[in-house]
Amino acid sequence: MTQAILSGVIAAIATAVDDVGGPDAARSVRLARHLLDNGCDGLNVLGTTGEATSFSLDQRKAMMGAYAQAGLPMERLMVGTGAAALADALALTRHAADLGFAGALVLPPFYYKGVPDDGLFDFIAALVDGTADRPIPIYLYHFPANSGLPWSVALIRRLRDAFGKRITGLKDSSGNMAYARDAAAIAADFAVFPSTEAALLEARSGPFAGCISATANLNADVCARAYRDGDAAVLAAAVAIRTLFDGKPLVSGVKALLAHIHGDPGWARVMPPLTPFSAADRALAVAGYDRVRAKRVA
Repeated sequence: MTQAILSGVIAAIATAVDDVGGPDAARSVRLARHLLDNGCDGLNVLGTTGEATSFSLDQRKAMMGAYAQAGLPMERLMVGTGAAALADALALTRHAADLGFAGALVLPPFYYKGVPDDGLFDFIAALVDGTADRPIPIYLYHFPANSGLPWSVALIRRLRDAFGKRITGLKDSSGNMAYARDAAAIAADFAVFPSTEAALLEARSGPFAGCISATANLNADVCARAYRDGDAAVLAAAVAIRTLFDGKPLVSGVKALLAHIHGDPGWARVMPPLTPFSAADRALAVAGYDRVRAKRVA
């Protein structure tokens, strides 16, 4: 297996929605190019920020194909392939491998709660076995606030012992940095990505491979400067942009600011059950974003 190497600033990229309620491939690809050209080392497509679980299996596969057919550097893209049904997760993961994605980001099967680690182990074992002929690296997606199921550190160790480097890394969206550090300690080549750019300075010389952040859609250039130069003041500007969404719906907020940044109101559309950012929240976010960019980012 050729091991893809993903590291640094990775945007959890938003997926544009068209005016009939489906994924908008053209807008999404344009944003992907923009982010890769303006600071992102990589992209995580069709994750939580990408509203993947709000799209059908066919829509997700079509969007994956659109990114590949656009000629984007697939060695810099991981894709969310998690699903509640094992057959769907397997179909998406095999499709990702066929298209050349650098990794598959896998949520636990999220409908049944309180399942034992043995059940989660069996789910990943089936994915590993079902992709043995096209062994795409698997990144576990730890987001218990949304999925209701954790990837425990003990289970990750068990998966690494069983399947080695096929279990390549972890995106940690729990916000628990102690957990992230414990997971990173599993192996020197186990790539852990916290979901906040605040971890970037620690990632430069510490345990993390980088970050996978929703707000890197908005501040990729600033994140890249902080990661490249180790500049705490620049990183503070990136974090200030992230805090604009504290206590507010993050995906809707990111898309509202994308509409502002790119002068394209279509970016504000979200898939049900999400709802667009309110006018009041949008005004505050736009003012805060413009203020940070003007005063804190040279």
